[in-house]
Amino acid sequence: MAEFERLKTLREQRGKLGGEMRALTDLAEAEKRDLTAEELAKHGELFDRQDGLRKQVEVLERQIELDRQLASAAGEEESRQRSREPKGTAELQMAGFRSYLRTGTILGEGSEEFRALQAGSNVEGGYVVAPPTFVTTLLKGLDDAVFIRARATKYPLATSTSLGVPTLDGDLDDADWTAELTTGREDDGLKFGKRELRPHPLAKRIKVSKKLLRQAVLPIEQIVASRMNYKFGVSQEKGFLTGDGVQKPLGLFTVSKDGIPAGRDIAVGNTATAIGFDGLIEAKYSVKAQYWPRSAWLFHRDAVKALTKLKDGDSQYIWRQSVKEDEPDMLLGRPLTISEFAPNTFTTGKLVGLFGDLSFYWIADALDLQVQRLVELYAETNQDGFIGRLETDGMPVLAEAFARVKLA
Repeated sequence: MAEFERLKTLREQRGKLGGEMRALTDLAEAEKRDLTAEELAKHGELFDRQDGLRKQVEVLERQIELDRQLASAAGEEESRQRSREPKGTAELQMAGFRSYLRTGTILGEGSEEFRALQAGSNVEGGYVVAPPTFVTTLLKGLDDAVFIRARATKYPLATSTSLGVPTLDGDLDDADWTAELTTGREDDGLKFGKRELRPHPLAKRIKVSKKLLRQAVLPIEQIVASRMNYKFGVSQEKGFLTGDGVQKPLGLFTVSKDGIPAGRDIAVGNTATAIGFDGLIEAKYSVKAQYWPRSAWLFHRDAVKALTKLKDGDSQYIWRQSVKEDEPDMLLGRPLTISEFAPNTFTTGKLVGLFGDLSFYWIADALDLQVQRLVELYAETNQDGFIGRLETDGMPVLAEAFARVKLA
């Protein structure tokens, strides 16, 4: 219950900060003037604080869901032990992760970059070895969100080396109104093509000292697995957003005839240094309404800071802050997502945002994360090595489902 109370408090604090931000801009508007330098600085400070609270809310929500899943899994495992039923595949994989630092190769989804830990050096591992008194909690900063994979369409490749995507490159004209005995004019406009995804390898090698594995009070294997999972996720997220398609995914913000071409970049209504209200309207309405129910906005935090100050023609803010559980912030009636990996250079001709249906970003996975143990390679230094590998590719497959926000 403490977590839910904390969640409620964080949301209330964020709502209060949002109200203070609005009060600043409302005052300037009532006095028919621009925000002063002091007010601009105050608005920026308030935004940073409420955005920090947003991240804390997301982290706490994820932790509550994880705790629920772990509790459920623990209950199922206890029931199996009592009935002596054999473990299923999922339980065996979980057990493998918990003991992989001692037992060898395991499979799982995710991976991470973790330093070559050494128990003999504080900064490289000694701080997680138990002293006389030790708090069994790892202190670290908040992770950046990685969410494209969760919203994209994913295809596992069990045997083939690539995923062919059939495309309708040319369509028929509309049907003709004709007489009863005629068939309309001949039309040969129907043309087909193919786009192809070929999973590319992604890998990371780490080292962990045997002494650390023996003496650490914290579950080192869980920390390593968790951080590897996150760091592999970061590399994929960057590829899904800005990858050039060369031995890596083709990103949403990469101009390409194979993904989203320049024709889907909308600069009308924006200036050379800022996103305008009219520019957002142009971007949204350049996407067919049929895509809207699953579409969302995607911006960097720096862009969202500016968007919170925009108003429509009736002097109403177009940004709506979330005040309910599991409800995102809204922009022009659609969810607003924030990524630290989205472009945030606000100069002429730069891409700074996107509106679209992320289910039309397709991901092909040929290899889920493998973690392989290296026993002998680092024997001289009394360390175990671990290699994480996966193979994946991704690309936007339907350009008309997206519109990118571009500065003029």
